[in-house]
Amino acid sequence: MSEPDSNASEPEFGPPTKDPWKGFRGVVAGSLILEAIVVLLALPVVATVGGGLTWWSGTYLVGLAVLMILGAGLQGRPWAMKYNLLLQVGLLLGFFVHVSIGSVGVVFAILWGYLLYFRRNVRQRMERGLLPGQRG
Repeated sequence: MSEPDSNASEPEFGPPTKDPWKGFRGVVAGSLILEAIVVLLALPVVATVGGGLTWWSGTYLVGLAVLMILGAGLQGRPWAMKYNLLLQVGLLLGFFVHVSIGSVGVVFAILWGYLLYFRRNVRQRMERGLLPGQRG
């Protein structure tokens, strides 16, 4: 009788040669910076259209943009994606400030939905050994 192959349970591939999460963190951080710029560019829109810029709406928009900029530097943390999604909920609540802010929130919610899909896709491909450099 032959012994079972002890390597049969181990995958035939190794870890990717380049860290795919490093690039993903860069895309997410760049998305947050872009989103912060768009939120700050919405200040004149809110000031001109509708009821005008109040201390509450101005603080809300500037505070949200600052949290997004700070979040761009936190992407290496294990809880970073939860933080990012919480920021998106905050932006969607911008409908209460002005409909234009809520509309921006919807556009970026679509982007974050795609980023979540992309993250899941990369994770699945890495588990199957389909990323470049995983097969020897």
